[in-house]
Amino acid sequence: MKFVIKLFPEIIVKSRPVRKQFISQLRKNLKKVLSPLLDSPNLTGTWDFIELDIPDSEVDKESAVVARLQSTPGIDFVLKVNQHHFVTIEDISQVVIKEFAPQVEGKTFCVRAKRTGQHPFNSIDIERQSGGALLHNSKATGVKLKNPEVAVQLEIRGDKLLTVVERIEGLGGFPMGQQESCVSLISGGYDSTVSSYLMMKRGVRTHFCFFNLGGIAHEVGVKQVSHFLWEKYSLSHRTLFITIPFEDVVSEILNKVDQSQMGVILKRMMLRVADQVAEEFNAPAVVTGEAVGQVSSQTLTNLSVIDSVAKSLVMRPLIVMDKPDIIKKSREIGTAEFAAVMPEFCGVISNRPTTRAKMHKIEAEENRFDFAVLDKAFEDRIVQNIDQVYNSNTNFEEIEVVSLPTKDDIVIDIRHPQEQVVKPLSLTANTVLTIPFFKLQSASDLKTTANYLLFCDKGVMSQLQAEELVSKGYSVKVYQP
Repeated sequence: MKFVIKLFPEIIVKSRPVRKQFISQLRKNLKKVLSPLLDSPNLTGTWDFIELDIPDSEVDKESAVVARLQSTPGIDFVLKVNQHHFVTIEDISQVVIKEFAPQVEGKTFCVRAKRTGQHPFNSIDIERQSGGALLHNSKATGVKLKNPEVAVQLEIRGDKLLTVVERIEGLGGFPMGQQESCVSLISGGYDSTVSSYLMMKRGVRTHFCFFNLGGIAHEVGVKQVSHFLWEKYSLSHRTLFITIPFEDVVSEILNKVDQSQMGVILKRMMLRVADQVAEEFNAPAVVTGEAVGQVSSQTLTNLSVIDSVAKSLVMRPLIVMDKPDIIKKSREIGTAEFAAVMPEFCGVISNRPTTRAKMHKIEAEENRFDFAVLDKAFEDRIVQNIDQVYNSNTNFEEIEVVSLPTKDDIVIDIRHPQEQVVKPLSLTANTVLTIPFFKLQSASDLKTTANYLLFCDKGVMSQLQAEELVSKGYSVKVYQP
């Protein structure tokens, strides 16, 4: 099995040295993300494309490999191809007849060929001869050059013929590792997850910064969606998850600040701390999920007042996006399910929030604020590698791990729906329920009299969810076959 990985067009137009750097980085990233799936990823090609060869012994991993390719920044599209050797143009025609005659039966078709190398024929010769041979040796209804029902795609490189089986759209953007990093403020909702994704897609290494306004449930939810984003779109590079305890800051605002100014001042306090985090980790930019006019604090005037406290570049990828478009993108990237059930804590609510903040009024209110509270919030920050965010829950008892279910056990597959589709779990002797982990705690049909086994690929998420369910009185273990 062979895949031809086509580069994002913006990479191709770079200067020769920069283009080589980007392609080299993409190959490194692909090797890293594919290594857990394939014994030894065979990646070749250095200029116009990258080829991935998968041996016959690992063809069962195709769907998982495709999912990784589709989620890796820097790829425009991927062609799944069959490779053949040929000597004459007639050999090409015979391959086309053999592979495509069944596909064009009862349909119109055309042949499209791309050619590199020295040959006694050109691309048009190939299209004409192969098209004619296929028409006379199949049950196709005819050749149609515009909008055919089947497009036969061929690529000729030297003495190699590649016939395209399938075209798979990629993510676009730049390879991770060729841009600088950023700190993304994430709350787990639609906006912050989409803005974080857009930075990753552009190849920006994205650290997550969470301001905990109160409540372990919200923190756990944000960790889950952050880990999902990293594992799906940024797995080639380790990133950080920074938790800022902000409860005391919220309390100080509630006690000292006029209600109408609370929203703007809370954002200014967050940005001040995010600025320090960005400086600590050499990130020149802070990213937020704000859009113009979405809430009172996001008018142009208020955003300008908020940004005035920042030394870093403040980036807002969603600044002119409509909410329905943001939610649509959230569904496409897989974070909408998280956002829909994300617990939230509203720290400050103003009856009549200002939409046109005046700097002198904001500064007057902040003069009553004890900035030692803000300093302590930064000092008490918790910094974790993103792949270790589930290791911080140490207050629960150890959960038993089993490798073989008993006949009465009910297995719950808690993986993300996209993972369940790619690699479904099937057991012949046990009932298998599919409840994604972000819906598990709110599931209403679980029974305290039943025995449950939670399953996920690595067991980490299962451990976390099992601990919480056990604390609620359920009989739960972790299933790791």
